[in-house]
Amino acid sequence: MPNRDKNQPAPEPLHLRRKPGILANLRSSFLTGLVVIAPVGLTVWLIWTVVGWVDSFVLPFVPDPYEPERFLKEIFGEDTQINVRGVGVVFFLVFTVVIGWIAKGVIGRSFIAWAERLVDRMPIVRSIYSGVKQIAETIFAQTDSKFDKACLIEYPRTGLWAIAFVSTSAKGEISRRVPRNENILSVFLPTTPNPTSGFLLFVPESDVVYLDMSVEDAAKLVISAGLVYPNAGHEDLPPTPGGIPLDVENERQRDKLGA
Repeated sequence: MPNRDKNQPAPEPLHLRRKPGILANLRSSFLTGLVVIAPVGLTVWLIWTVVGWVDSFVLPFVPDPYEPERFLKEIFGEDTQINVRGVGVVFFLVFTVVIGWIAKGVIGRSFIAWAERLVDRMPIVRSIYSGVKQIAETIFAQTDSKFDKACLIEYPRTGLWAIAFVSTSAKGEISRRVPRNENILSVFLPTTPNPTSGFLLFVPESDVVYLDMSVEDAAKLVISAGLVYPNAGHEDLPPTPGGIPLDVENERQRDKLGA
């Protein structure tokens, strides 16, 4: 048996160790239940709030004979008070689909072109309209390319790395003016914890480290401030001195030698 230091206190016997009390068990159960309930409750509350906001905006434009509460009062009586949520969302979806169907036709496109020419003559209105239109086309366009690759770039200085999203290759004057004889990428650098704001950076492709994680996982990592860490797929590979996985660094070196 190894000799124990006389000054070191003897370990407490297992049968003498205190078991967690009732308050400790209640606290642990409460925190566990809170972790389960909070995401569900916040999601339901957010959906309920958004649906109510859409209803409050859309239902005033619905004619009185078509209001759902009128039908319910006719069926159950005038004293019936029922808050029907979601009807405004249905009207909004149907209205949006009809407008989109009309806009695809020749008459719709002609009317939109005439309206845009009219808006271009209004100094303040045209600035607001053009900005909102560009944002809507970027978010909802079905043919344009979206953020499909997450990456790492050195920002705000060499040695510090930040997550960014590659949008596309730089074109036009930006590509011509950058003094580098290689492909220049436009990347979006989001902020934490609000990824909808950030910085547009033009970075040489050789300075971009592509990540294996999806755009959704990278967004979760940014929003959670590093708390939700997705599996990047390189845990079993030793990192290089620069912190880059070995296979990624080897691939970059091969590309440089091939160039």
